Amino acid sequence: MFDSLQDRLSKSLKTVAGQARLTEENVQDTLRQVRMALLEADVALPVVKDFVEKVRGKALGMEVSESLNPGQQFVKIVQDELQGMMGEANDALNLSTKPPAIILMAGLQGAGKTTSVGKLARYLKQKQKKSVSVVSADVYRPAAIKQLETLANEVGVRFFPSSAEQKPVDIAKAAIDDARKQFIDVLLVDTAGRLTIDEAMMAEIKQLHAAINPIETLFVVDAMTGQDAAVTAKAFNEALELTGVILTKADADTRGGAALSVRAITGKPIKFMGMGEKSEALEPFYPDRIASRILGMGDVLSLIEEAEQKLDRKKAEKLATKLKKGRGFDLEDFRDQLQQMKNMGGISSMLEKLPGMGNVAQMAQQANVENTVFAQMETIINSMTPAERRNPDLINGSRKRRITQGSGTQIQDLNRLLKQHRQMQKMMKKVGKKGGMARMMRGMGGMMPPGGIHGGGPR
Repeated sequence: MFDSLQDRLSKSLKTVAGQARLTEENVQDTLRQVRMALLEADVALPVVKDFVEKVRGKALGMEVSESLNPGQQFVKIVQDELQGMMGEANDALNLSTKPPAIILMAGLQGAGKTTSVGKLARYLKQKQKKSVSVVSADVYRPAAIKQLETLANEVGVRFFPSSAEQKPVDIAKAAIDDARKQFIDVLLVDTAGRLTIDEAMMAEIKQLHAAINPIETLFVVDAMTGQDAAVTAKAFNEALELTGVILTKADADTRGGAALSVRAITGKPIKFMGMGEKSEALEPFYPDRIASRILGMGDVLSLIEEAEQKLDRKKAEKLATKLKKGRGFDLEDFRDQLQQMKNMGGISSMLEKLPGMGNVAQMAQQANVENTVFAQMETIINSMTPAERRNPDLINGSRKRRITQGSGTQIQDLNRLLKQHRQMQKMMKKVGKKGGMARMMRGMGGMMPPGGIHGGGPR
């Protein structure tokens, strides 16, 4: 996410970060590069112009001249303006109304609207402990109704049935009556999408909006469409008075034009980002964290939240108890750790949230580390007998041939896995001893090149 923009901005800002003082010349030079980076990220031209002017004004003003470290202060100004461009803080859903709180979902066909309804339903149920009902008012695509029913069953929320013969307004009103009778907290109303904005579509959704008076009207838009996402959102906002935006496919958007343009063009906050296909892949949008991530400063808060939600606490506690008792770290434990990392989105997803690790995350992603190596390692471990997994020393030549034939791999792949397991086993032994975590961290530090992950000494 934002890979190309992060790469370009990091290079642009590196030249000015070490400056002892800022002059009109070096500010101008850096801003020219920043401007190009934003335009290449498909950020709308008026947004880029406004951003560059604001940064220039602050950089050449009193704020920087009084600073002890002007170069770093310049980077801070860029971060603050990036954050301001996307909104100062996360804009939470407004559900403070007499139940049911009605949320209307709008958007073009193919943006991931119906999938987002399912994700949002899951989010409201699990994170906000709300009872949720969903209904489809898309009478043009019968598959959309069936899709929403499947998603509702998958995430465990109430589904109100509808059919292509009904009128959207009648469907929504019946769903509201049902939600009241069932004491439902939130009703999500999915609407029809079109391939392009047309008068008939706008007239229909305006009529539906007026009839049900939703407390939230969310526009679902594909992040991959760049600044076009902001233009489409603006057209919908003029017809509907949106309260917020959900950016879908944000995990696949390496440019970031939509995230940086939507708020500035529509004046409406991005409330959520879709970060994958799974029902749990919906994240609240935090402008400060995104700005930090774009500038390669990481996003540790999101990483911690993700770990709390996705890591299996019972397995972690079981492993900790096992290590404290001095019992070894076997291949079943190793497989569990691989699965936990996969749940966290893999190594690249974790690395990009750590300060200064954006480039390493990019390299891991390009090398397809998670999808190939992790999957292969898991397959090899699954091809072993329970006894071999618990005691890898049993694995001799004939067993190696059987395991590699069963997993469709080579002997060297198995040898590499066993070597990596032994290294992790040594680290886990250190964790199990008193003060072991500090020793393990020192050991990991010794494995790093001089000057940390970047190498080459201090920067």
